Amino acid sequence: MLQGKHVILGVTGSIAAYKSAQIIRLLVKAGAEVKVIMTPLAKEFITPLTLATLAKSPILVDFFDPTNGDWNSHVDLGLWADACLIAPATANTIAKMATGVADNLLLTTYLSARCPVFVAPAMDLDMFAHPATQRNLETLKAIGNQIIEPASGELASGLEGKGRMEEPENIVSFLDDYFTPKPLRGKIILITAGPTYEKIDPVRFVGNYSTGKMGFALAEACASKGADVCLIAGPVQLKTMHPNIERVDVESAEEMYNEVMNRFYGTDGAILCAAVADFTPIERAHNKLKRENENLLLELKPTQDIAASLGNMKMENQFLVGFALETNNEEANAQQKLERKNLDFIVLNSLQDEQAGFGYDTNKITLIHRSGTKKEFELKSKVDVAQDIVTEIVELLKSGNVPI
Repeated sequence: MLQGKHVILGVTGSIAAYKSAQIIRLLVKAGAEVKVIMTPLAKEFITPLTLATLAKSPILVDFFDPTNGDWNSHVDLGLWADACLIAPATANTIAKMATGVADNLLLTTYLSARCPVFVAPAMDLDMFAHPATQRNLETLKAIGNQIIEPASGELASGLEGKGRMEEPENIVSFLDDYFTPKPLRGKIILITAGPTYEKIDPVRFVGNYSTGKMGFALAEACASKGADVCLIAGPVQLKTMHPNIERVDVESAEEMYNEVMNRFYGTDGAILCAAVADFTPIERAHNKLKRENENLLLELKPTQDIAASLGNMKMENQFLVGFALETNNEEANAQQKLERKNLDFIVLNSLQDEQAGFGYDTNKITLIHRSGTKKEFELKSKVDVAQDIVTEIVELLKSGNVPI
């Protein structure tokens, strides 16, 4: 979404100024055109030559060039920009922005800008927590500035706390998300992800190879398009990034079933991506089972079918999307599951496809609708696959088959 965007990057006098080089690189890689304005003190932390080389544009610091009298018009800069990002933003610059002080080129450009403004604070924890700084940040929020909250961690002072500027990748992702169309704004979507573990004893379980990557990618994709997401995740080693994602961690099929049943009512729909165990041990040993000379017989019982239960309770204004991971008779099995569980469409994976399914960062899918229409996609990253699935959900909502 940053392709072709004009971005002003303001760099102020903070030790975090070194991160501005990476911000520029990521913005340029995303297709943005970048102009950098540095405060005079910022030059003490990183050289203009470094930033100019990365931005492929001269760095602006003063109102005019004393060698030739060229004027750097803050008005023209403000009109040129599609976004103004100040990263790092010191407590001093934030205070001046909040009170309208215009004593350098960056601040006058900020006051002239008609575009969205993004502020990434960087300072020591006590400076960030000070009531004056917090009041200034609230003032900036109230007049429409987007605050990219700093992270907690080790600071230049040697202390640890909140005040460390967010990482460049997350800052650029924040801008990209801002400019991404939000066709799912106002929607509440439930997503399941990952495996479930069905305990045999305190140290063993019945499980599967699911990593949760597909479900987590779907959660990020829905959130980036404006949805409020409830992500119910089995035991996985993944993190959620988007603030619109509420994460609920579970372990067993029973726990996932209970959370889904409690939360589905009131949502606009659900995407059932989790690889939920179909069977669970009838009895769970309280102590670790010891190795004996005889075979161990493990008796299993069916788990509660989450998809079928939601299919039965689904209302006309709710959508339901399921997944089918098959090894044979793929389309026939997926079609039967689609009908049996009252899904609006189903996402078919085949373990016959290389680099698709569990454990991979890529996937190859076919979307099958109740109407019988089918869409096949080539092998893609799971992030891109998630976008294809969410696009299909948006089209489903627009079609009227699921009322908006």
